[in-house]
Amino acid sequence: MSRSQKLLHLPALVAPLMVGATLPISAVESQPRGDATVYRDVTDTHVPAAPDLHALDAIFVDVDGDGDLDVVLAVEHGENRLYLNDGAGRLTWKRGALGIAEYDTEHVLSADFNADGYPDLIFVAEDDRSHQFFLGGRGGEFSEVTDRLPALSEGNGLAVGDVNGDGFPDIVIGNSGSESGQNFLWLNDPEQPGHFIDATATHLPAVEDDTQDIVLVDLDGDDDLDMLVANETPPSRLLLNDGRGRFSDASERLDLIAPFETRQMHVFDANGSGFPDILMLNLTSNNQDWDKDPQVRLLINDGQGRFIDETVDRIPFNTFSTWGGTIVDFNHDAAPDIIVGPIQVPGFVPLQVRAYANDGNGRFSDVTPAVIPEETVGRSWGMAVGDLDGDGVDDIFIGGWGTQARLLLSRPRP
Repeated sequence: MSRSQKLLHLPALVAPLMVGATLPISAVESQPRGDATVYRDVTDTHVPAAPDLHALDAIFVDVDGDGDLDVVLAVEHGENRLYLNDGAGRLTWKRGALGIAEYDTEHVLSADFNADGYPDLIFVAEDDRSHQFFLGGRGGEFSEVTDRLPALSEGNGLAVGDVNGDGFPDIVIGNSGSESGQNFLWLNDPEQPGHFIDATATHLPAVEDDTQDIVLVDLDGDDDLDMLVANETPPSRLLLNDGRGRFSDASERLDLIAPFETRQMHVFDANGSGFPDILMLNLTSNNQDWDKDPQVRLLINDGQGRFIDETVDRIPFNTFSTWGGTIVDFNHDAAPDIIVGPIQVPGFVPLQVRAYANDGNGRFSDVTPAVIPEETVGRSWGMAVGDLDGDGVDDIFIGGWGTQARLLLSRPRP
């Protein structure tokens, strides 16, 4: 968020949302009391108070082996945080667990990189180019081994997965482009797990991108991890894996009907076809003028590995920008639903989190009043989904840029 952006000044495709305007929803209804919504906001009692924190990303991982999910935060211009869970979803900050240095951190992910049975952590940073790598240990202790990373960069996107099929998790870094927009691929060294070989030059297309998100997922059904590259400077890309971790550009498979400034992508089977579909979360600009169309977009797989934009028929209209969202089945009907974190731009105005329900066939309606407590107003950023309180139902942690990170606990299934 801190990096200055260059605007393309393309004609606006829709009119900007003015300050105080009403967000469109599929049905007009009054907001029910907090005890009637699917989620209850327990932030005040369960999350350390930090109303000005820039918590840009969050993950759930059991760092201390006690059987519940803890929360790791990537913090911009603050120390990264580890929140330990008491088993009921109440979080306590373990100060200093990840050091006390303050970097421009954007994202965090976890995997057991060195195959010792403990979760490790990788953070990427943007402006100060200060990525961090921590090895986990007994009782949730971490030791920093950042010197094992092959390079530093102006990073934003981050993905972890076994791209070459050797059984060890690899790392992809998405770079932002003010100095070099070439993304990185670091293969885990099977001879020294937890050390990395820079395979960028031989395994990735030589492309100067402006990447904000990376997704590793099998998009063509050949049982290896392909790559989606969400770019702030259009276009975004689709790269196919040859099974050995070498990627080739197949972006022509994406039906990108306009130059979208994309912040995140999510892959899920929206319409129950058995094929992966793609959700794109977009900005009009990075908190500057009205520029591009920020509509949340849904690209449906045609069954042949091509992704067709069917947004108009499937997703509620929006004029807000979206830096973060997630996929979760909040109504327990076995059809994945969407949570969206809207921010009004221009102005960077905090808005209420939105909930889009799936009809089972990949058509979504805005059901926010029935699902999301009305106090969830903020500049919502990266989100994490999982069962924090041990009741068997997924909960949602919502990061925030200069607003309180929030925890929504789902009510037990009826």
